Amino acid sequence: MKTGLAARFNSGLAWLLLVLLVAPALVAIPVSLTPRRFLSFPTDELSLQYYRKLFTSPEWLSSFGQSAVIGLSSTLLATTIGTLCAIGLWRVSSRAGEVMRAILLLPLVIPPIIAAMAFYRLFVPLGLIDSYIGLILAHTVLSAPLVLITVSASLAGFDPRLEQASRNLGASNWTTMRRVILPGIKPGVMAGAVFAFIASWDEIVVTLFLSKFSVYTLPRRMWNGIRENTDPTVAAAAVVLMVVTLVAFSIWALAVRRQRPTE
Repeated sequence: MKTGLAARFNSGLAWLLLVLLVAPALVAIPVSLTPRRFLSFPTDELSLQYYRKLFTSPEWLSSFGQSAVIGLSSTLLATTIGTLCAIGLWRVSSRAGEVMRAILLLPLVIPPIIAAMAFYRLFVPLGLIDSYIGLILAHTVLSAPLVLITVSASLAGFDPRLEQASRNLGASNWTTMRRVILPGIKPGVMAGAVFAFIASWDEIVVTLFLSKFSVYTLPRRMWNGIRENTDPTVAAAAVVLMVVTLVAFSIWALAVRRQRPTE
């Protein structure tokens, strides 16, 4: 009885905290429907004019495309690097491996402004400022630790005897990783890819340092929209960002649910 009561209390507390965290972001939904020319709550009528502007303006559409290209490219690189690092550290399983893991997780600990300054100082001599390659590399460094964490969590429940059996049957390292290890940790890899894409899709601090005129991602255009004027199109863009995030999580959840019966 006490256990059931404690479980219900913990569940209610978790939902309350979730609502408190999500509620401020939901304010963007009514603001995006305002008919006025400034950020405000609609009173007597609703309007979709700023959504039309968002999806018809060449500037906003360009920012959507640039964010998608950078996000997908950095996700592919981060997922590959993070997965390989997680598997390598899992195989090493030593004190030196734990030290290396801590070093690889440093991008999650370092404040974004410090990371942005470091990227700027490194990329200026290389000519990577205001370029797709520079932002893709920076976002990859920032999001790869997320993949490392999720894949490492999946590897913690992976039976190492499956790898040993594959090797004993004559499979090569690549065949073992492709047909035995990767299918067993697929949920962790997919979760890491989702987190990496969202981290790149929403990133703003490093982007402000590394982009100027040629690269104009969606978060940066939203930043300029708030700083230079109070265009409600920014609220519409924020709603689209939330929708993209929810779709990414939904795809991951459906993929994991479909895989469970086959395991």
